[in-house]
Amino acid sequence: MKNIVILISGRGSNMEAIVRAGIPGARICAVLSNRADAAGLVFAREHGIETGVIDHRQYPTREAFDDALRQEIDRYATDLVVLAGFMRILTPGFTRHYEGRMLNIHPSLLPAFTGLHTHQRAIDAGCKLAGCTVHFVTAELDHGPIVAQAAVPVLANDDEASLAARVLAEEHRLYPQVIGWFAADRLVWHDGRVNLNQDAGASAALISPRA
Repeated sequence: MKNIVILISGRGSNMEAIVRAGIPGARICAVLSNRADAAGLVFAREHGIETGVIDHRQYPTREAFDDALRQEIDRYATDLVVLAGFMRILTPGFTRHYEGRMLNIHPSLLPAFTGLHTHQRAIDAGCKLAGCTVHFVTAELDHGPIVAQAAVPVLANDDEASLAARVLAEEHRLYPQVIGWFAADRLVWHDGRVNLNQDAGASAALISPRA
């Protein structure tokens, strides 16, 4: 059984999807946030999950906040840290501490469109496909080894909101699946690439087009 701590800053819809999935071999020990008003904390409490708030505004430096956050995460003997809309840039020391044990989901097909406003940028660039990427977190923002991807078509009448909604549905499907792979010890990180073990027999960086 893998102990999992999920970090959120707001609604935490991906956190909700993970909780609802009931992933075999995964125990969600806590949902932590840097904001006391994060709506996702209410959902977590209603589902019997321990919650905590580490307010970044109470710390003089980014490093001090990350150190406090690390101490709280490690209280749960955490095997995997899951970023689910956690709106903080993490320090290199923090990411090193959880190397190979921290996942993020980004709303683009990385390495394209790192950072913010990914859906509008995909539309503006004339992309025919958009999507989401689950990757291990490293010190370089949105550049960690890719675990899996899901793609959706960019339609002629798409705006930012409609494309975002279609991608979000894929995020809710993909993230629990990847966490399930981690819980089952199926992910292998070697030479900067992530693959599934012999049960899958292929790269874990799968692209699954959806209409």
